[in-house]
Amino acid sequence: MTEFSLLGDNTEWQEDFEQRLHASYTAAGPGAAAAEHMLEDVRTGISDWTVAEITDAGTRVGYVAVAVADENGTLASRIGDLRVDALHAGRGHKQAARGWAEGWCAERGAHRVDIRLTEPAGELFDGYRVRGQLRTRLISSPPEPLEGVTARPMTQAEYPEWLASEKVAYVGDIVRAGALSPKEAVRKSDRDFAKLIPEGLATPDNTFLVLEAAGEHIGTGWLKHGYLPGVTYGYSLYIQEQHGGKGYGRAAMAAGEQATLAAGDSALRFTVWAATRRQ
Repeated sequence: MTEFSLLGDNTEWQEDFEQRLHASYTAAGPGAAAAEHMLEDVRTGISDWTVAEITDAGTRVGYVAVAVADENGTLASRIGDLRVDALHAGRGHKQAARGWAEGWCAERGAHRVDIRLTEPAGELFDGYRVRGQLRTRLISSPPEPLEGVTARPMTQAEYPEWLASEKVAYVGDIVRAGALSPKEAVRKSDRDFAKLIPEGLATPDNTFLVLEAAGEHIGTGWLKHGYLPGVTYGYSLYIQEQHGGKGYGRAAMAAGEQATLAAGDSALRFTVWAATRRQ
């Protein structure tokens, strides 16, 4: 029988969790410094997690960690960790832990349960919607540009229309992913853009691109350099819908890779949102 008991001292679990998390970050390829930076971000909030030991007939078989927090005015919960030792796998402990975690979160008024997977989980969370996937591309050499496609800096005259479009797209991404209501998503969009690019085109360590083919505007790009040590984050690499199916998506990625190398970074990270307009 699977049972759960809250831990008073999380030290042993945290050491094990951090080792597993660091290994998964390193395996993703961005480098040791970036992996340590990501791990430090997790450490800042881990003290608020509630951790339960999973036992079977008095024997510890794993851990499950949960948290509930206010997110833009809505109580959101998260399963931060769910691990069962390989020796005890296949006995229903993971399914029981998922049920316990969901019940714990619901009892505290959370209307949504999120997870962030860094390791394969089999079919355990098949019923959950995929909001997005973080991907990292290592860049060892300059990319081959697509013939006929050019990337140039965005002009000040082009910036306002681009910003308005990006805000609308970001709101759509959030709403379609099921994270927030439309009204909440608009507020989050305004806050996030004000924080990320407070000086517009002049915001340091950001690149804003316009992609063109045969003299026609076909897309845009927005990248933040040094997002992590040695890593550029691609906030947006977008090809207009009417220009889809022509290989321009790869051209946008090549432009992002070139900008990444030019800034001195060696990896490009980006989020692929579920069911969005992103190319």
